[in-house]
Amino acid sequence: MNKQVSDQKTHYTNTLHKAVTIDGLSIFYRESGEPTNPKIVLLHGWPSSSHQYRNLIPALADHFHIVAPDYPGFGNSDLPSTKEFNYTFDRLSEIIEDFLKAIGFTHFGLFMQDYGGPVGFRIISRHPDWLEWLIIQNTNAYEVGFTKVWDGFRNALWKNRTPETEGPLLAFLQLDAFKQVYLHGHKNPENISPDNWNMDFRFMERHNARQVQMDLFYDYRTNVMLYPLWQKFLHERQPKALIFWGQNDIFFTREGGEAYLNDLPNAEMYRLDSGHFAVEDCLNEIANNISRFYFEKVVRRPA
Repeated sequence: MNKQVSDQKTHYTNTLHKAVTIDGLSIFYRESGEPTNPKIVLLHGWPSSSHQYRNLIPALADHFHIVAPDYPGFGNSDLPSTKEFNYTFDRLSEIIEDFLKAIGFTHFGLFMQDYGGPVGFRIISRHPDWLEWLIIQNTNAYEVGFTKVWDGFRNALWKNRTPETEGPLLAFLQLDAFKQVYLHGHKNPENISPDNWNMDFRFMERHNARQVQMDLFYDYRTNVMLYPLWQKFLHERQPKALIFWGQNDIFFTREGGEAYLNDLPNAEMYRLDSGHFAVEDCLNEIANNISRFYFEKVVRRPA
């Protein structure tokens, strides 16, 4: 490990909180780091927002120029009604693609976690030249990756969307469920801030928010249909890739993480004793290895 990178203490801690209008919607994002530094885009998961990267951003900002947007319907971005906006992963990816164009991020490292994968894979499939390198953290691209938590989605909702198949899944949109997602599989739950689930639930209490999430629950089936294309993309292009996988994820299996190595045999993988939101309790390992990997494996020069 390059000690110059891994032992260096971060001093660039100023995170900006900004918004830009994309297709009539206010898209909130966090930004930090010098604009002349190499760029990283952080795409968030469910049920979170860019808030999940509040600690990772300053930990990387000495070496990178970082942005982390909130998707429409999430966090501090606009939440139009489902009659005004088509909440699909295709549409989310189009908005985030236009967002990246608007702020001049068209060559970057991409960090994808959970929903960040379906959004990110769509963008880089359309613009492979945008991708400099890839960071994968508990986002699924393989059938083997689903835990039993998905049974109600896969065996009911995705086959026949009705009030009867939606009803049991509303439990996922309650405060206790959010809390479980953040704490499950983390050996030291006291390291996880309750601000996470309390803030996510506050956003879920907004008008139309649960309908938005149910639309995305249903549309998630389209991601599974695209898995072969994403796997082909990885296999053929062989981007330099770093994988962090929380081994105790409530949603995605260990086997789902290992499956990436079939298509990315040269990827560097870290199997973390953590859960879905590994950045919460493995921040130093993730941040240090992102910086080290980039300067050792991507550009091959000292930090």
